[in-house]
Amino acid sequence: MTDVCVKWSCEYCTYENWQSAIKCTMCRAQRPTGSIITEEVFSGDTGVRSGPQWDTVCCDSHLLICPDSSARPRVHPVESSKRSGEWSCGACTYQNGPRAVRCTQCQSLRPHSPTDSPQTSATVGHPATASHTDPCEEYNDRNRANTRVQCWTCSACTYENWPKSPYCVVCDHPRPNGAIQPSEPDEPPPAINEAELQMTLTAGAQSGKEEIEMDLKKVKQMKNRMRRTDGLFLSACTGVVEGDLAAVEAYKSSGGDIARQLNSDEVRLLDRPSAFDVGFTLVHLSIRFQRQDMLTLLLTEVSQQAVKCIPAMVCPELTEQIRREISSSVRQRKGEFNCYFLTELVTFTLPADIEDLPPAVQEKLFDELLDRDVQKELEEESAVINWSLEFGNRLYALWNRTAGDCLLDSVLQATWGIYDKDSVLRKTLHDSLHTCSHWFYTRWKEWESWYSQSFGLHFSLREEQWQEDWTSILNLASQPGASLEQTHIFVLSHILRRPIIVYGVKYYKSFRGETLGYTRFQGVYLPLLWEQSFCWKSPIALGYTRGHFSALVGMETDGYDNRGAGANLDADDVTVTFLPLVDSERKLLQIHFLSEQEMGSEDQQERLLRQWLDCCVTDGGMLAALQKSSRRHLLVTHMLDKWLDGYRQMRLCPVHSDDEDDEDE
Repeated sequence: MTDVCVKWSCEYCTYENWQSAIKCTMCRAQRPTGSIITEEVFSGDTGVRSGPQWDTVCCDSHLLICPDSSARPRVHPVESSKRSGEWSCGACTYQNGPRAVRCTQCQSLRPHSPTDSPQTSATVGHPATASHTDPCEEYNDRNRANTRVQCWTCSACTYENWPKSPYCVVCDHPRPNGAIQPSEPDEPPPAINEAELQMTLTAGAQSGKEEIEMDLKKVKQMKNRMRRTDGLFLSACTGVVEGDLAAVEAYKSSGGDIARQLNSDEVRLLDRPSAFDVGFTLVHLSIRFQRQDMLTLLLTEVSQQAVKCIPAMVCPELTEQIRREISSSVRQRKGEFNCYFLTELVTFTLPADIEDLPPAVQEKLFDELLDRDVQKELEEESAVINWSLEFGNRLYALWNRTAGDCLLDSVLQATWGIYDKDSVLRKTLHDSLHTCSHWFYTRWKEWESWYSQSFGLHFSLREEQWQEDWTSILNLASQPGASLEQTHIFVLSHILRRPIIVYGVKYYKSFRGETLGYTRFQGVYLPLLWEQSFCWKSPIALGYTRGHFSALVGMETDGYDNRGAGANLDADDVTVTFLPLVDSERKLLQIHFLSEQEMGSEDQQERLLRQWLDCCVTDGGMLAALQKSSRRHLLVTHMLDKWLDGYRQMRLCPVHSDDEDDEDE
């Protein structure tokens, strides 16, 4: 009894697979459509194969054509030709098919020898194709040769790098001269001899080195040609990417053009193609990297069309000394409420010498010192400041950096006339919040609960939600550039040991003038957790517009008795600025973070204001606080004198020219 076993032969490794196999069992090649199927007869008694039945399959032909998906006919020799065309692997001795380029078992390359060439193994068995070379073999040989020419092998990690790479991409090991070697030294390229290959590789390495040297030379030339403004512009571009607002401000304060675009040489010099593109401006970069604070600064500067010149910018040496003075004046109170505080009472006012300058010079000074947009919005559009002549003085909105530190900057501007550049005030704010967290948390939670109920927002939070919101407030205080909230103003009033009055717009508005929401910043912030005898009754004033804080200061005046001004004031000469405690509708300003016992009617809140501030009532019946400032600190006086010298020289120039005209006559 005999059984017939039907199989099909793989065209790549010649392995004979069972008829049900979709892929070759040996090399996993796909079974081709229309593949040749052989029948082997086994004896049912002995189980011995009697041989292939070629007469029923070959149809008297010596060549068997099997079509595949490439539409190129492949020649399948008969069994005797296959056996004669097989080659033995030198590594594992496996007998591979005549068409196999690599060993099916170990993937070793097929060796080339005179007795076993691709030509004889590819087309054995037909005189018409005996001298024909398989195109696949030609392509493989050519690709292997090109690969060996294009790459060099790292001697440290064996990674194959491209010829123009001076260093290894993986380990940064330098490429030695003539280090490019064939990836397979046992199989040299058939079309290029060793001498030509070495000359080619040496020339490629030399050209790559020359290109690198030319690039470095061109970059050096560009740096030498750069002016100071060019360097500030490139630093500002890098500052936008890295979040350095000071670099952008330095470029703007030097009079740099906001509309300036990056050219190809500057992009090449910056060497960060993923960040900088030709034609980009600082505004484009701010939009790309979502720098809202820098974008606001740039757009605000465009609208003002004036280079800012404030005292802190003119006198950097004195400014640094003032910062050290502020840092040394920080103390921590002993006791249960161990909050940090400043030891000195300082209030910044504009010098009276400004009024002695000619009107044209005064106008230029105010353009460079004030924020005209903020001044206009608070005075005219919202009628928040300077809305009554009864107070007899005017508040000026100082220009401030439009960054997340604008609240801290405005506080130091209103006291010392400088910015919080070294984050001394922010660090003090952070330490005070964490040291006295329980005290401030209790006030904040009680105030927020009352505020939500008063506006009809009938909701209650779980303690976990309160704690989560409070953690967010603590984190904001520790992050430079992070925008601050009402709670931080309340803490700052304790650090200064004096009230803070915020005059601000009531509603958030879009650039189109649409109302977006209620601001909640305007009002009075009292240091309620201190004893009244430990605090000063002279407040400072801040302005709030468009998510931005500005210092509001008055002009220096002479002569006012300082008795009853809270903490001791030893100086005889003080300047008094009247700060209204009511809005333009004669309504009392809101006092923030009151406890349940302190909340009450408007009369009760007015009595509370009189306890914490020196107050007076105008002839029209409006309540106002008295901001009393003694003589300036010596460093601040020197800073203002040096700043005013530039404007005094502007005043002397026309006088000098008139004298010359008189002499000529």
